[in-house]
Amino acid sequence: MPAALRPGLERRLKAALKGEVRADAATRGRFATDASHYQVMPAAVAFPRDAADVAAAIAIAREEGVAITPRGGGTSQNGQTINTGLVLDCSRHLNRILEIDPANRRAVVQPGLVLDELNRALAPHRLWYPVDVSTASRATLGGMAGNNSCGARSLRFGTMRDNVRAIEAILPDGTAARFDDRAALRNDSPIAPLVSDLRAIAAREADEIEARFPKVQRRVGGYNLDALVPSRDPPNLAHLLVGSEGTLGFSTAIELALSPVLPRHRTLGACHFGSFHAAMESAQHIVKLAPVGVELVDRIMIELARDIAMFRPTLDAFMRGEPEALLLVEFAEDDAATNRGRLKDLAALMGDLGFGWERTGARFGGVVEVTDPALQGAINQLRTAGLNIMMSMKEEGKPISFVEDCAVPLEHLADYTARLTEVFARHGTRGTWYAHAGSGCLHVRPVLNLKLEQDARTMRAIAEEAFAMVRAYKGSHSGEHGDGIVRSEFHEFMFGERIVRAFEAVKDRVDPRGIFNPNRIVRPPRMDDRTLFRYHPDYATSTHRPALDWSEFPRASPAASFQAAVEMCNNNGACRALAGEVMCPSYRATREERDVTRGRANTLRLALSGQLDGGITSDAVAEALSLCVSCKACRRECPTGVDMARMKIEVLAARNAARGLSIRDRLVAFLPRYARHAARLRLLTNARNAIPMLGRLSQFLTGLSAARPLPRWSAAPWRDDEASMPEPDAILFADTFNRWFEPENLRDAARVLRAGEFRIAAANGPGRPLCCGRTFLAAGLVDRAREEARRTLAVLVPHARAGRPIIGLEPSCLLTLRDEWLSLGLGEEARLVADHALLFEEFIDRNAARFAAVLKPLAGRRAIVHGHCHSKAFGAFPAVIRALKTIPDLPVTPIESSCCGMAGAFGYQAETQPVSRAMAELSLLPAVRAADPHTLIVANGTSCRHQIADLAPREAFNPARVLAMAL
Repeated sequence: MPAALRPGLERRLKAALKGEVRADAATRGRFATDASHYQVMPAAVAFPRDAADVAAAIAIAREEGVAITPRGGGTSQNGQTINTGLVLDCSRHLNRILEIDPANRRAVVQPGLVLDELNRALAPHRLWYPVDVSTASRATLGGMAGNNSCGARSLRFGTMRDNVRAIEAILPDGTAARFDDRAALRNDSPIAPLVSDLRAIAAREADEIEARFPKVQRRVGGYNLDALVPSRDPPNLAHLLVGSEGTLGFSTAIELALSPVLPRHRTLGACHFGSFHAAMESAQHIVKLAPVGVELVDRIMIELARDIAMFRPTLDAFMRGEPEALLLVEFAEDDAATNRGRLKDLAALMGDLGFGWERTGARFGGVVEVTDPALQGAINQLRTAGLNIMMSMKEEGKPISFVEDCAVPLEHLADYTARLTEVFARHGTRGTWYAHAGSGCLHVRPVLNLKLEQDARTMRAIAEEAFAMVRAYKGSHSGEHGDGIVRSEFHEFMFGERIVRAFEAVKDRVDPRGIFNPNRIVRPPRMDDRTLFRYHPDYATSTHRPALDWSEFPRASPAASFQAAVEMCNNNGACRALAGEVMCPSYRATREERDVTRGRANTLRLALSGQLDGGITSDAVAEALSLCVSCKACRRECPTGVDMARMKIEVLAARNAARGLSIRDRLVAFLPRYARHAARLRLLTNARNAIPMLGRLSQFLTGLSAARPLPRWSAAPWRDDEASMPEPDAILFADTFNRWFEPENLRDAARVLRAGEFRIAAANGPGRPLCCGRTFLAAGLVDRAREEARRTLAVLVPHARAGRPIIGLEPSCLLTLRDEWLSLGLGEEARLVADHALLFEEFIDRNAARFAAVLKPLAGRRAIVHGHCHSKAFGAFPAVIRALKTIPDLPVTPIESSCCGMAGAFGYQAETQPVSRAMAELSLLPAVRAADPHTLIVANGTSCRHQIADLAPREAFNPARVLAMAL
């Protein structure tokens, strides 16, 4: 790993900036990659708090000859946001909306603001920013401007260049100026000489620009010199900075042109095709119906999406038969009748083109009309996840981005895709196709293993052939994702020598010392320089022997399989979403790259491959995982399947084996084993909450915060003989937490189940109560957890073989049977039990008619519901809502919340309880406090109920208790 900044320079930056400056190996490693296949180690990373910090960093870098690279969400796919020198991360602090002007449909934002955050703020004004990139949940406006990003609806709304009014930027020499459509008219401006020189370059090359710049809409390669030619008078100077990838200026404020929101009554036509080629041929005819978007989903993406739990129901809802390709065609005119009419026209066009549901082969097809807004939204979510769905392949080869957003005129699209497919086949690979068919810009990624020299050579050969085709069709080799390392090298081939020399002249005039993101767009390295690859020639294979089974990633050894699981992170950044779903709750509280699933995966990858001292047991890895609450949201929501909760078990197992357990770790891990003894001493154990001195002593000895009361031991814990019917229909699995702390939940669950005329028996074995092993896994004690699982498995297997459902109340425990047990090497018996394990709410939902018959209304009550993260991770939260709705006339509303922040012991630990509170305050606690006293607060997780009770404070009920109220 290259050396960090020299100490004197680091101290100088830290003294000058209000924001942090970090030069440790782990931080640099986390910022050395973006969503491309490259890795370039920076010397340091800074987190400027304002424009003054940016200016100070630039001034010091200029004096010291250190490169500056701006970074937003770090989702660039071509290596734009990674470089040597100093990375300035705008996303953490420079993320405010500076102005919203609804009357003039404009907004001014800082560069680190995420697109979705802007659109949420614009929604009350019925406005939105229409460059709707698929990474909207984490893409920053500064990064989008730097790339000249496009969206799925660019047919109607254009690119970033078409929707940026002005940019305030700091130039390499420290000059701060406004770049807009008046900059060329202000002779007293500090940049007037610069503007004059740049316009002179454009004027000199105007004929060459006209001849060599592609005429397709999606041309984002090189500098936008065409914005400065004499025919554009006055030019908008902001458009030169758009697409410049941080090589010319550092944006501090961006003025955006807004649009009215799309109407709710828009329509979507899902065009089915029996052949991929037929779909490509049809795109040129479909766009004549004036849709706002025409998006492709190909056969490979369909098959991969079917294997992802969160997308399978969406496909089932709208797809017919086994199409080779889908074109998703959206109409969004203001008049509802017009949209419905366009949908009918689309169906008629498909018929005119010779497609029919009754046909076979290439002419199979038709239109599925989608008018339900919820289903449209789900289809759009599937579409925007296209890249990440493609990257979910578990094989060693992965779809690689290097020719993925070439754009060609629509009349050549079918021919281009057919010829490029032949190129892939000739080189022994295949491509995955998706995205913007209506714009002639299809994302295609050949499957290659860039750990191999041969595949690196294949990548270059394919790129050269593909770009030659694109040039012949008069298309653009860079149609959406910019240049970076991948495409900059090919500018001369595509634009010609004169244009490239003009690009160099622009760069040299603005940045003569070459400190702004050097070697991007002009004077680039070779795109196949393996020393710049994430998997560089010296990349090492791990020798760490994992404690869990990772064989779903088939490799030569268990160590390699675990490393392959970690390497599934392609840095797409879906975990950086700030709202919706759950992932990643700790990042939402801290905004730290270290605390997001991507940052943790990168830290682990560096450690396993020998790029971090100390490897997997290092303090750097422990720090990266310290705020991971094992919510399992990434297990479901990460499109490439990075399961950080499971990986954390591996890290804890290795670290504890090397360093031993703390007193607190032992207290938590062995809770199920000593619980029956602690319950007998409940007067003493509960005194800790009542006597402040004992709380402080507890914190000193164990690290459990004195500021948080611990759960109270029950005076009447659950006994398994309370449910012991012979020949039972179902088995009630009592978890440690409800057994000893909230036994009323188990008793009410048994009452409800009996009221539904089910014969219930508790899962009961010899000796102490049964346990899933969850607390041992949370401490990394995998062998201990395996012992508990085997003991419990021996009792549950006969019931599973008899077909009896195994019902549990606590999601973190019951779902351990469906998740971690399957990676403990317990064989097919574990799979059998997993197949019969159900949460209480799932069982109620499956038998809703029987329970609805015995439930009465709860007069005047309504319920708001917070779902446990593990329930959401397994798609079980909807069952909680449906189970509660079996109560007649009970209004039930889910709380739109991420993790509650308690997460087992996390909320009790002295060092993490402030972050725990911050997580709860994001959305859960405000929703609870806003509820009136007659509203039932419902939470199916023990931790969640305690967090709400401690911090709201309101009593939260397990769903079993609410159902029991209605008996």
